[in-house]
Amino acid sequence: MNQRLISLATLAALVVLVALPLLFILLQAIFPHFSAGSLQGAFSGMAPLFSDPQLPAMFGGTLHIAAGVALLSAIIGLPLGVARGLFTLPCPRLWDLLFLIPFLTPPYIAALSWMLVLQTNGYLAQLLGFDLNALLFSKTGIVLVMTLNIFPVVYFAVSRSLLASGQRLALVARVHGAGPWRAFYHVTLPMLSPSLAAGMLLAFTLAIEEYGVPAALGTRSGVVMLTVGIEKKLADWPIDLPGASMLSLTLIAIALCAWWLQSKLTGGRDVTSVTGKPTANSGASLGVAVIPVVAAMAFIGFLAVVVPGLSMAVTGVMGTLSGGLTLENVTPAHYAALFAQQGDALTALGTSLSLAFASALLTGVVGLLAAWLVVVQRIRGRGAIDALSLMPAALPGIVVGVGLILLWNRTFWPVSPYNTWVILLLSYCCLLLPWPVRYIGSALRQLGGNLEPAARVHGATAMQALRFIVLPLVFPAMLAAMLMVFAIASRELVTSLLLAPAGTQTVAVFIWRQFEQGSVGQGMAMATLTLVVGLGLMLSALAIMQRGTERASAG
Repeated sequence: MNQRLISLATLAALVVLVALPLLFILLQAIFPHFSAGSLQGAFSGMAPLFSDPQLPAMFGGTLHIAAGVALLSAIIGLPLGVARGLFTLPCPRLWDLLFLIPFLTPPYIAALSWMLVLQTNGYLAQLLGFDLNALLFSKTGIVLVMTLNIFPVVYFAVSRSLLASGQRLALVARVHGAGPWRAFYHVTLPMLSPSLAAGMLLAFTLAIEEYGVPAALGTRSGVVMLTVGIEKKLADWPIDLPGASMLSLTLIAIALCAWWLQSKLTGGRDVTSVTGKPTANSGASLGVAVIPVVAAMAFIGFLAVVVPGLSMAVTGVMGTLSGGLTLENVTPAHYAALFAQQGDALTALGTSLSLAFASALLTGVVGLLAAWLVVVQRIRGRGAIDALSLMPAALPGIVVGVGLILLWNRTFWPVSPYNTWVILLLSYCCLLLPWPVRYIGSALRQLGGNLEPAARVHGATAMQALRFIVLPLVFPAMLAAMLMVFAIASRELVTSLLLAPAGTQTVAVFIWRQFEQGSVGQGMAMATLTLVVGLGLMLSALAIMQRGTERASAG
């Protein structure tokens, strides 16, 4: 398989996954009657959109919250990632597992868990006699809750970058007289800046397309975001497909501006590790500083994982919320009900895990090829490939679902994935493709430009160089991204609700329907069960990641 064939296959995948749904969303935004098969009244939907009095509040709220989440994610994720990547920590893989757990917890579940803890008469009030209701239902509260779910993107981007490049160059700077802070500022920080920028960009784009948290907390705080506005246009009668599509294009414009800013800040300053060979992370000793560092990491883990996790687990064994935190209110009935519903719960779990695994595999392969063509091969048209790989991060799940319906629910297709499980797989891959592209792209920028040409000079084809040279070197970053894809896909809600065919349930759909029916305890029990199963799979994957890193370091 030569480079041209790889390029065509990658472009075809991006067209099917991203370009065609985006095109149909664009056509719907331009032609209000497009869903009915008419191209009349072009751009007539713009006037109602700009006259909407809620538009400035939605636009400003989206920017403020997303910028706050990206900045706070960097403030938390950068020092934690540096500690993990540069220093010797006790139980290092345990920290990776701990900070993966937020991705296994759906944002709307996390928001509900925090509501149960902090609101008036919540768990905190029952235990300690006070609540943080005012903080929770505010713009600051929304930023904090979203950040505790999203900051791991920066943590993993920074830590994987440092684990791949090692600290060889910083040690050289130390030998030549640089102090530790000077070596970090002038050597280590520039090397991880592409990964830091990529992580912050992902945090920003994840925040602007998040629906569950602002929907749960924003109503009582008066905070509105574009995603909530889109959902209302699609849920309230009459359905406003043109308005929803126009708001979606606004989100795309915001994401592209963030991408442009990132490229301006880091695009001309790629820094490599000279040889590109990942080094064993011997890890500098922290000495007595290990105690405050571990305490800080444990505190963040407590807030991001333990508190919402305990809230979820406790609610899953409570007979009623009004019964409070008493032994008399503890019951296994919710878990018993999961296994007594004619297999619906376990079938939903199996469906979600299968789709998540397939999504991680497909996005990993397409992301590797796209990043390789853009960063290493620098083919003609790489800007279009890079832009297509980023755009899904700016598309709310509900809009991706609408785009897929508009695209595939057409009579002219001889074969269509519509109304099958394949449509769910396409939606997950479309939404989550930016993860592998950005993580692998950041890793490729550190490899240097001499390894693959050297292999080509010695007779290797482009595919052989990709398989035997590039892939082993970027495998840790690729697997880390695929783990996040798996975690997010396993609990994706919006497109699952919109696209799941009759008779097919995912975990998120099952939990959502339990909440709609007022069975909060049973929904939380299912969420807890899913989290435990996902953790078991994550432990296995992290073990594979560790062995892959050790083999690459020894090679």
